[in-house]
Amino acid sequence: MKDYLVKAITNDGMFRAYAVNAQQMVADAQSKHDTWSASSAALGRTMIGSTMLASSVDKNGAAITVKVNGGGPVGQIVVDADSKGNVKGYVGDSHVHLPLNQFHKIDVAKAVGNGGILEVTKVLGNGDPYTSSVPLASGEIGDDFTFYLAQSEQIPSAVGVSVFVNDDNSIGAAGGYLVQVLPGASDEAIDKLTQRIKEMPMLSELLLKNQLPEEILNLLFGEGNLKFLTTEPVRFYCNCSKEKFWNDLVGIPVSQLQEILTEDGKIDVTCNFCQSKYHYDADELKQIISEASANSNK
Repeated sequence: MKDYLVKAITNDGMFRAYAVNAQQMVADAQSKHDTWSASSAALGRTMIGSTMLASSVDKNGAAITVKVNGGGPVGQIVVDADSKGNVKGYVGDSHVHLPLNQFHKIDVAKAVGNGGILEVTKVLGNGDPYTSSVPLASGEIGDDFTFYLAQSEQIPSAVGVSVFVNDDNSIGAAGGYLVQVLPGASDEAIDKLTQRIKEMPMLSELLLKNQLPEEILNLLFGEGNLKFLTTEPVRFYCNCSKEKFWNDLVGIPVSQLQEILTEDGKIDVTCNFCQSKYHYDADELKQIISEASANSNK
């Protein structure tokens, strides 16, 4: 099944909904970072939540950065996502594997911790960033996105995210849903949806049975009660390049660059998001120093 996200609205206009299959996207992240089970689940869930959140920003070209740091063994999780379905991310410690929790599932809450914050920075079409943050609700990620939407954006929501990791650390399934309550939704409709969420099978079970995003939303709202608006591909994509890192290096103090040239004669840079490596030899480093010097004299 290809990775994609669907957007829908209920026929009565009370709810907006998103669902995504993201198995390949999370598998690409797992491969690039060699993540173990708990790290894969924590990073993957954050990527899935960020994918849906970026899609909900209704601004062409909008991008978000999500940071989760709960004080747990996986460390900080950082994810960039845009409204076009491009997502990238990394986790502080890729090699975290923990005993299963009481429900015989990966203990994401323990891996992430709940003593920190979820921070979201949005960059809209005008390029102006806006950052807001909330305390972590549980460290389970889905709960934390739900709490963020309620507190920072005043949008009552329900977020479900799941990553199933095979015994060999490969990704068996990954996906999620996001439901937002729209103005005018009745208490009866909200209660009915809440009950359906409680009664539906576990998200991981649905994903392992290859349930499509449309089918997951139909389980939540009932067949025929949704108008599906768009279907969009999603993918792990990093836009790093040697030129972009070159520009970053130009921003380093000249004295520090000179020291690197004297001691090492080169600079090697690794992208945190995709692990791509870029090498700058002595001649390139001298040119970088020249550009940095010119900038400092402006």
